[in-house]
Amino acid sequence: MSGVLSGIRVLDFGRYIAGPYCATIMGQLGAEVIRIEKLAGSEDRYMTPLTENGEGGLLFQIAHDKMGMTLNPMKPEGREIVERLVKTADVVVANLPVDTLETMGLDYESLKAIKEDIILTHPSAFGDVGPYANKVGFDGIGQAMSGAMYMSGDGHEPRKLYGPWVDFSTAMISCIGTLAALMHRDATGEGQVVGTSLFGSSILISGVTLMEQAMLDLNRVGTSNRAQGAGPADTFQTKDGWVLVQSIGRPLFERWVKLMGEDHWLEDPRFETDQDRGDNNEILSERMAKWCIERTTEEALEQMAAVRLPCGPVLSPQQVLEDPHLKAMGLLKEIDYPNADKPIPVADFPVKMSKSDTSIKKRPPTLGEHTDELMESLGYSKDEITALKEKRVI
Repeated sequence: MSGVLSGIRVLDFGRYIAGPYCATIMGQLGAEVIRIEKLAGSEDRYMTPLTENGEGGLLFQIAHDKMGMTLNPMKPEGREIVERLVKTADVVVANLPVDTLETMGLDYESLKAIKEDIILTHPSAFGDVGPYANKVGFDGIGQAMSGAMYMSGDGHEPRKLYGPWVDFSTAMISCIGTLAALMHRDATGEGQVVGTSLFGSSILISGVTLMEQAMLDLNRVGTSNRAQGAGPADTFQTKDGWVLVQSIGRPLFERWVKLMGEDHWLEDPRFETDQDRGDNNEILSERMAKWCIERTTEEALEQMAAVRLPCGPVLSPQQVLEDPHLKAMGLLKEIDYPNADKPIPVADFPVKMSKSDTSIKKRPPTLGEHTDELMESLGYSKDEITALKEKRVI
């Protein structure tokens, strides 16, 4: 199978998730991606350490399918290396503050002066306009400032989702924008800036909630796992665990009524529509809780599956790793890495194409693994490379 982005070169100056994982997806789609780190290694290299040398889980998720080099672009010789790299590239990905981009010579005007049709993909915390444009931020800030964290709480305390969904959604949105920019360049010869933000991604995901507030002024508060626009939709404890149930729409509510064996729910005007059921979901959750606590998780899931009611167990990370469906779909790919005691299971790109290979192909690079190779390809001699290393440029 071919890589749909074969022949495209991407320079990844990103850090943490939003920028680097955008470039990772492009690598899985066939692009040649060069990860550029500072000489001591980017901070994201060492988060959630898994190996003897301290390389972390985040590195394995956001740096596979890339070549790796170290570089200090703040030094004059480093700026020269950046210029040579940019001349060979199609895309530069950099989720860095605007002033940092300018200092490193990675702002769009500087890049465009080097290569007219270059594409700059620039995820940021809050975008490039507005009162927060210069503020820094992480995934949790997006969750907090979009209403999502407030609505995920229980009415007394807000609750942040453990997984960094804002970061990864921003990375995927950034990749979509970059692919569109490449199509535009192919059609017109023009490069451009692709701007995304953590705040923008979190607002997208919170959009329906914000619409409701703007139009109806309901001032809802969080109800933890219990839905507010359908029911029963909540988490319920069983004899030996927890399950999540999502009854959304009249047909599914009728299936739940069949499961309960209590037709009177269908005649009660409090539960006529999804919103009616959401408004009175506490009553439905109380009834479902009594049903679930009388059964084991396996029994509850089997009986709900028999009436085709959407449900699932609440799994621990270890239980996820042991899940047979996870293995059947091949969603985790084991990667060997130097100084790792055993293969590391990395989440593969969850898009499968019948004519193109989107799977993980290469482990993440060790720190600066391809620096010499890339420098030679840019025209530097071995003596020049040695001198630049002595000056701590590379």
